[in-house]
Formats: sequence, structure tokens, C-alpha cells
Amino acid sequence: MDNKKIRVAITHGDTNGIGYELIFKAFSEPEMLEFCTPIIYGSPKVAAYYRKAMNLPAQFSIIQKAEDAEDGRINLLAAVDEEVKVDMGLPTDESGAAAIKALDRAMTDYRNNLYDVLITAPVSSQNVKIEGYTFKGHKEYIETCIGDRNSSLSILIGGDLRIAAITEKTPLAQVAGAISQESIVSKTTLLWQTLKRDFLITNPRIAVLALNPSINEELSCGKEEREIIIPAIDHLADKGIQAFGPYPADEFFGSGYFSEFDGIMAMYYDQATVPFHALYNEDGVLYTAGLPLIHTAANTTPCYFMAGCNEADPTSFRHAIFTAIDAFRHRETSDEVSTNPLPKLYHEKRDESEKVRFSIPKKHAPSPFPSKNGKQGASKGNEQKETQNNAQRNNEQKETQNNAPRNNEQKEAQNNAPRNNEQKEVQNNAPRNNEQKEAQNNAPRNNEQNNNQKAQQPNKQKAAQAAAALSAVLSAVQAGQKPASKE
Repeated sequence: MDNKKIRVAITHGDTNGIGYELIFKAFSEPEMLEFCTPIIYGSPKVAAYYRKAMNLPAQFSIIQKAEDAEDGRINLLAAVDEEVKVDMGLPTDESGAAAIKALDRAMTDYRNNLYDVLITAPVSSQNVKIEGYTFKGHKEYIETCIGDRNSSLSILIGGDLRIAAITEKTPLAQVAGAISQESIVSKTTLLWQTLKRDFLITNPRIAVLALNPSINEELSCGKEEREIIIPAIDHLADKGIQAFGPYPADEFFGSGYFSEFDGIMAMYYDQATVPFHALYNEDGVLYTAGLPLIHTAANTTPCYFMAGCNEADPTSFRHAIFTAIDAFRHRETSDEVSTNPLPKLYHEKRDESEKVRFSIPKKHAPSPFPSKNGKQGASKGNEQKETQNNAQRNNEQKETQNNAPRNNEQKEAQNNAPRNNEQKEVQNNAPRNNEQKEAQNNAPRNNEQNNNQKAQQPNKQKAAQAAAALSAVLSAVQAGQKPASKE
């Protein structure tokens, strides 16, 4: 990704509205030209007329094709050839036709990759007449030009609030019949993908609103919640998408729960636009998601009653420019890091306590947050405390599990200590015991020897006496004497 200036295409919108006033006021500060190179698709004569009528400090260079756009200046491309009559504050067919001609020229240049993002000035669908086509808005017309019909989603952006609607501009009497499980799953998935890719939110949390008003603090009355919305949320959870609800709209916005989510999916148009306009009336941005072309617009109408009065606030239009630039950079970054990712060579051992904040709560619980004053809801502080407490518990459990073998070893060592001592003592006493046993075994032998010695002493004396007597008899026989009798 390089640091080149992004080419921003801007269509002038309804020529009888506040389009040129918003454009010139947005680029009245020279610093704006440091962020991007604007290419205004419009009419040089109409632009000069508005600049002179309201004394706007705007200097622009007229070009005939987008390739001639230069950095550091406002480039005005002549997309409308014929003379355009200006009637400030009056919606006319001529002003509507001028708006479509500028948009058509911009779409042609997009196919040739001559710019990066598109911002459209406000236009009214009432005075745009195209043969064979019903103009509903910029989003639908851009879908038709690109050839990607019914694949986009309008997101209202203001501060940290990003909200879309399932049925969008459908008559209220037809809303219930237009809601289906498939539409909820597909559009919520598209919102989730857009938040990840174009806004670089790693793990978006999406709230799904209920169709019917609440009957109590926990339930909504109506079969649509039971039969359509809740099964759709279950399916989203099975796909790994952090979707919660359904929430009654009055309590959801009245209690400020919307600040806890990255995106909100409403059921119908007014359910999304009414709270959004109440919160972000001056700086809201309309973002078109799901298209290869990044398109934004100021959340405003042509405001015919204000045209030419020099009272239009350019804040919303300037935010639309910055939102488009940021989304373009984020999409480049997301596509770059997700291309050819390195394979994991190891398995991470993650702390399970981290799952507390982003875990799917009990299905269809009224809120993923602790109660607040007896009502469903919570704050981020409570979630953080709960996460910390759970993390501490998990760490204590892990430490206890790790120490269990050590403790068992210590206990076993203690139990074995007397045995080991006994074994050592037995081993040390073994030679002594052997000596004692040997001495005991030898004792009878020694006694026998002593007895034999005692018994042999009288026998030796008798033998000596007998030998002496026999010797005396032999001596007497030899001398011729009678042996003496024993008497």
C-alpha cells in the first residue's frame, strides 16, 4: 500500500439544491487538498453561478477528462455539456436530469479505474425521470450501473453508531411480510463483513432489534420474533457471528445500549433513521456496503428551502469524504494482510477467560449485560470486572491443578518417610542380624565340642591305665614271673 493521494469523485447532485454549497464549503480549507484529489462531476457554469451568488472562496480548475486531474487543486470535470437553467430552491426535471448526467459520467470513469471513491451530493428522487427506470436513490442506481443488483446495504454512520435496516424503504404495511430468516442472515452477515473489512473491527458485535414492541422487560409480543428473528440469530451464532437480540427498540435506545455494539440491524426504515437523526442530525454519513466501489453521501436532502441562503452546514459532507478515504485505506490493509497468510506452525494456548466478553450468552436472553436498576443492560465496566474475576478464578484453578501433582508428591513423600527410615534401619541392622543369626547357629556346635571334650577326658585316663597294666604284664612274662592277680 502506497501513500498516494486518493482520487475522490464528487457528483454535484441536484443543481437547484445545496450540492455546490456543500462541496465548496467542504474544500474551503486548503488542508483538505492534502488528503485527497477531488474531481467534481458537474457544470462549470452552474458552479461559477453558485460561487458568485454566495461569495464562496472557491477556486477550481476546469478539466475535460479525469486523467487530467491534478493534485493540490479542485478539479471540475464538465459532465454536463448543455446549458442548465438554475432555479434555486425549485425541484425541476432539468435539475434532476443534470444530476443523473453527472452520475452517469462518474460511473463510466469508474469502469476505467480513473478514481478511487465516490461521494454524491444530495438529489431528490421525485424530479429524476429516466425512461424505463424508476429512480429510488443513489444506491439502487449504482447497483444497476455496476451490474450487482440487490447486493448492497445502506448503513447510517454517526460517531460509534452504525445502523442498517432489513427492509430499508419498504412501506410499513408490508414490513412484516418482507422480513424473512434468509434476509436477516444475509444482510447481517454483510454488515458483519463490512465492519471487518472497511472499518477494521476484528470481532464485530451486532445487535438485532425486535420487530414488535415489548410486552414486558424480557419478551416481545409477536410471532415474528419466535418464528423468524430468533432462528436467524441462532443461525448467525452457528456461523461464528457475534449477533445478539432481539431487543425492543425503545428500551435499546432509551437505555443507551447501542453504545455497547459495533453495528445494529433494525427491521425497518423508521426504526433505524428516527433514533439516528435524533442523535446525529448534523454529521451523519450514509455508507453503501457490499459494492466494489466505496460510496458515501451526506445524510441530508437537497434542502430546497435553504438553497442559495449560504446556511448549509458542510460537516456531514466533509465526514462523508473522510469516511470514504478511511474505508479505502482500511480495505487495502485488510486485503493485503489476508492475502497468502502464513500457516501456523504451532497451536496457541489461549486464556479461556478472554471468551467471557465475546461469548454468546444464553440464547435469546434479553441482554448480554448484567441488570441495571432492575432492567436488562450493563456497562462496559461491569463486563471488564466480570472478565477480571473470571480470569482470576481460572488462573487460581489452573494453579491449583498444576500444584495438585506437587501436593500429591509431597504427601506421598511424607507417607513414605517412615517407611524409608524403617528400610534404612533394616538395611543398617542387616549385618548385625546376620552376625547374630550366625552366632546362634554356631552355638550348638560349640556346645557339642565342649561336651565331646569333657566326655573324652575320662576315656583317655582309663586308656592310659590299661596301657600301663598291659605293659607291666608283658614285662613279668618276659622275666618268667607269674602276673600278679588283681586281688
